[in-house]
Amino acid sequence: MKIFYDNIVFELQKAGGISVYFYEIARRALNAGYDLWFIEQEAAKDNIFRKKLSIPGDRIIRENYLPLAVRRYMPIRVPIDDNSLIHSSYYRVSRQKNIARVVTVHDFAYEYFRKGLPRCVHGLQKKFAIDNADGIICVSENTRNDLLRLNGTVAAKKIRVIYHGAGDAFHRLKDGEELKLPDALRDNIVKDKYILFVGHRGNYKNFAVAVEVLKKLDGYRLIVAGGGPLSKGESIMLENELPGRYTWLGNMESSELNILYNYTYCLLYPSSYEGFGIPILEAMQAGCPVVTTNKASIPEVCGAAGLMVDQIDPDEFLKKILKLENIPFRREIVEAGLRQSQKFSWDRAFSETMEFYKEVYERKIGRE
Repeated sequence: MKIFYDNIVFELQKAGGISVYFYEIARRALNAGYDLWFIEQEAAKDNIFRKKLSIPGDRIIRENYLPLAVRRYMPIRVPIDDNSLIHSSYYRVSRQKNIARVVTVHDFAYEYFRKGLPRCVHGLQKKFAIDNADGIICVSENTRNDLLRLNGTVAAKKIRVIYHGAGDAFHRLKDGEELKLPDALRDNIVKDKYILFVGHRGNYKNFAVAVEVLKKLDGYRLIVAGGGPLSKGESIMLENELPGRYTWLGNMESSELNILYNYTYCLLYPSSYEGFGIPILEAMQAGCPVVTTNKASIPEVCGAAGLMVDQIDPDEFLKKILKLENIPFRREIVEAGLRQSQKFSWDRAFSETMEFYKEVYERKIGRE
């Protein structure tokens, strides 16, 4: 079985959860010797995770050039070998007949939280990909339920829930491991109390709530990691509410982020909605307590290990964070997080994905 991967997400992101997901699956498939072919443009190599993939040059297929803003919404234009399987990294479809198509549905954030043209265009593209898929991977039971609720024509037998993992880079630091961080932060992170916010900050991520929580916490500082540059409004908010008490870091290597998880007081993740929530799992695997919400897929990932609030209110988060000042309780939460994180792995996600490919292929094409 030939497998074609459409690497469009590596052009759409410099880093991010979907890039992590596609990198982890593709890396393992390459190492396992599958018959893989990759559709991408040269610009994909600017992605942090694509840089780590060693793809033989003769296995890379270039599409006829169109600007990314157009190509991302267009069907895949390169010819795919008959009796092959194709998996697009972000909702693109090949219209060829005699192939098996797999799509991964990550979440329905656009449908729930965006408005206007972006919501309409994204929704139409996603629906077209889902309707034309022979197999659909959902990254959580919550995402599966959202899919069936919002697109009732999808046959449940086409869907498989396959959870994400966290990379091997995320672990408890051993004595003597070097703190490869910016000088100003490296000098203070061991002695000061930092609370960590990871990833995108828009809309349902409730970044302003996190800032309000820190405003109420004397003696604590905020680290903002990833999620792109601060907007003008975010910079003004931070300067007004937390002057001298915050540090913004750009996109980080996993090894650097692991250090933050190890040394920060907790991960504050006040999101209203997640398809999965990779930072939650990364933090638990690194021994970092997680303060988050009892929303969407988050309870699936946290289990009993996360300190979850039912209402997105700064005072509710504050209560959970202050509970961690009880050292024995904090140790219990850390140990519970380590145990919970062992239920997920990229190796398991990869194995289940390859099994699903085989199932979809045999159902559509027939046994090899």
